[in-house]
Amino acid sequence: MPEALEIERHRAAIARTDISRPVRLAIEWSILNQETTFFDYGCGYGGDVQRVANLGYTSGGWDPYYYPDEQMTAADVVNLGYVLNVIEDTQERRESLIKAWELTHKVLIVAAQILINAPSKTQIAYSDGIVTRRNTFQKYYEQEELKSYIDEVLNVDAVPVALGVYFVFRDEAEKESFKAIRFFSRTSTPRVRIPSKRFEDYQELLAPLMAFFTQRGRLPVKGELSNEQELLSEFGNFRRAFGVVLQATDEAEWDAIAYRRSLDIQVYLALTHFEQRPSWQKLAPEIRHDIKAFFGSYEEACGVADQKLFSLGKPRVVQTACEKSKIGKHTRGALYVHVSALAELDALLRIYEGCASRTIGRVDGATLIKFCTDKPQICYLFYPEFDTDPHPALKASIIIDFLTLRITHRDYETRTNPPILHRKETFVTPNYPRYEEFAKLTQQEQQLGLLQQKSEIGTREGWEKCLAAHKVEIRGHEVYQV
Repeated sequence: MPEALEIERHRAAIARTDISRPVRLAIEWSILNQETTFFDYGCGYGGDVQRVANLGYTSGGWDPYYYPDEQMTAADVVNLGYVLNVIEDTQERRESLIKAWELTHKVLIVAAQILINAPSKTQIAYSDGIVTRRNTFQKYYEQEELKSYIDEVLNVDAVPVALGVYFVFRDEAEKESFKAIRFFSRTSTPRVRIPSKRFEDYQELLAPLMAFFTQRGRLPVKGELSNEQELLSEFGNFRRAFGVVLQATDEAEWDAIAYRRSLDIQVYLALTHFEQRPSWQKLAPEIRHDIKAFFGSYEEACGVADQKLFSLGKPRVVQTACEKSKIGKHTRGALYVHVSALAELDALLRIYEGCASRTIGRVDGATLIKFCTDKPQICYLFYPEFDTDPHPALKASIIIDFLTLRITHRDYETRTNPPILHRKETFVTPNYPRYEEFAKLTQQEQQLGLLQQKSEIGTREGWEKCLAAHKVEIRGHEVYQV
């Protein structure tokens, strides 16, 4: 009988050569940094504890098997990484989650195995999971099931960061600030175009103001700028100081940044509609200032965001937005866009993609987003060699169905004849680092007639046959006669 098995839980520990994905994401999002302390609850071999310490952070860990004598210490950031899914006793699993949360001052990272493909039929069902070949236990969660479990046990609203990875915040305003900043599009500070003596005299003093406007799309309010006192004693107010910046730069570029930021806020607010929308008081102060600057009131901002969100339910709205998009590659049933260009898209499409990624966080490592125009689906496509391979092969895809919110994962890595990409420049924007190189290759291929038989060159074997027939080969991003 399976119930009589002796589960060897410690054998589920993973020996890693690098920082685990959940902890890496916390570092990338600046949740874990030089100012925060880190504790790994159920640290296994202790790899994360060591590597986080190597970065110069305060780091500790405990494990019931490998480090039972280490002290359980409260910390700003606590990691419960792939622990819940290896505990076969449901009560003990619950207690582990509660204990890790009790140790958390700021953010708890919870990661568990997510079921994206059905487990093998040869595995033994045990408790609410399965027993593996190594005699360890595995509970495979659905993404939404894991969130519901964390929320119910801890009475919180866990934020999805990636598949199977959630951040649980102690502070409501910090949680909302994190959720908002995930939708901030990247912008760069406008260049100085008309150097003026006045601007040059004050350039150093004005630099923090320019950086602030670049980040938030508005002027600061009292208390938001590091060199505020100096700046105000020199200029009297922020608007006058910014006037000097406008003399030396293109005002239209600053207006574009402000417009992009107002769209970022709309995307964030539209997606809060699915949960309990935070009250005005629970928003981070900087978000409140953003909303006042761009919309005047919270009510107005939510109204504008909801209007866009609800319009997505109308027939053909998504299809029309895709067809009108100047960014991305258009096919009969879809619009394909490189992830780097997502923030440049129309706000409607950004909200639509947000409806998919809100359940799974950002899809880590995805290269292209496929907006299906003939069915309510979004696909994330993985081409790890996109930049280096002139015609990269598809490695994997994750499909999210809007009607069921079901996540389907397809693996192409072992296929001998995987689908490949052509015309890479069509997926990115002209400011993409290798855009010119991609475009030049496409031009060469077009001139030689290599791209004519669309239906035949979509796979690696078909493309190789085409190259052989034309007696050419591609090295780097250049075509050579053979």
